[in-house]
Amino acid sequence: MTANVAGYLLQMLAGRWLGVAGFSEFASLLAVQLLCAVPALAMQNVVAREVVRGAGLRAVRAMQWRCAALVAAVAVVLIPVVATVLHVSVLAAAAALGAAPALVVLSGEQGILQGANQFRALATVLALAGTARVAPALIALAFGGGSAGALLAAAGGLVAAAFVAGRIVRSATASDSADMLLDGRAATVEPREQTIGVLPVLRAVQVQAALMALSSTDLIVVRIVLDDADASRYSLGTIATKIAFWLPQAVGVVLYPRMAQPTHSARAIRDALSVLSLIGIVAVIGAALAAPLAPLFAGQDYAPIQGMLWIFALHGAMLAVLQGALLSAIAVERTGLAMVTWVGLAVEVALMLAFADSIGSLIGIAVCVAAVTTTIVALVVLRTARNDDGPGR
Repeated sequence: MTANVAGYLLQMLAGRWLGVAGFSEFASLLAVQLLCAVPALAMQNVVAREVVRGAGLRAVRAMQWRCAALVAAVAVVLIPVVATVLHVSVLAAAAALGAAPALVVLSGEQGILQGANQFRALATVLALAGTARVAPALIALAFGGGSAGALLAAAGGLVAAAFVAGRIVRSATASDSADMLLDGRAATVEPREQTIGVLPVLRAVQVQAALMALSSTDLIVVRIVLDDADASRYSLGTIATKIAFWLPQAVGVVLYPRMAQPTHSARAIRDALSVLSLIGIVAVIGAALAAPLAPLFAGQDYAPIQGMLWIFALHGAMLAVLQGALLSAIAVERTGLAMVTWVGLAVEVALMLAFADSIGSLIGIAVCVAAVTTTIVALVVLRTARNDDGPGR
């Protein structure tokens, strides 16, 4: 929760300090940074799953560093591409992409804690990561550092957070019970110390990539189809989307280890989707009630979007349910289901580029595509879970 609140604070203050003329660039680069976090999210899920199944700490960490090196190489190649597509400086693009390797390492440490059910230590690391990313960025913005300076400061904060997270993991897993689990010596888990390849991470990456792309592509397309002022207003509206999307993140974090256990998977999946749907309804109602306060925090330039904030929240709520469904696919290694999301992404981009010419039409397309995609994926996941549960359970 601390990390999410810090992220929303960063965007609200950036929207005020950068104004409608400059915020769309910052928001688009944040969207790029979110896409760069895809390998990190996949890393956490795979590490947690492997720890639940008895992988050793040494094998997990070796996979973590191999993936971080691979991500760093890809990030270097993408810098000129991002700079060209988004019409930003090379420095700004490098600052956005530079956080990717640190995020992979940090998420690997989080995955160890998650798989070992060390949720108190995990909460500490998550709060640390959010603060370390946001506080330096806010300081940079306050001193006129602009988008590039803020993102560069955030990347530095994440490097420091990854280092501290490693120390927290070592301390949290020092107990006898945690050592038994992490070394594969738990009574219910067979020892498994062999090398873990990067292929499981790559399969999980394409699932996470589909979700993050579907939740972030509108922030990139908006700079193509709308003018700077409306693009900035739309970008600020997506704060409501992000709140509804990330608010129930703890549901997946807590239930994911159960999803990865065959004996508990089906029940955990049903519980997760039910809770996520309920929280989504609350988030949409909350956005509708709080909408009149938006201009007070962001400025009167953003008043035109206050009546649409509940639609942005609806978008995020549906994506949160989709995230829960796709997490269950990673947990049981049925990652082919992500193809539905990739198709939804292609349809969304095509419709936006062809028909979106206003804030309302852009978010309307995003909501419709998310609704159809989430419904299909959730129905498939629930049907599969029911089949796995079996008639005798």
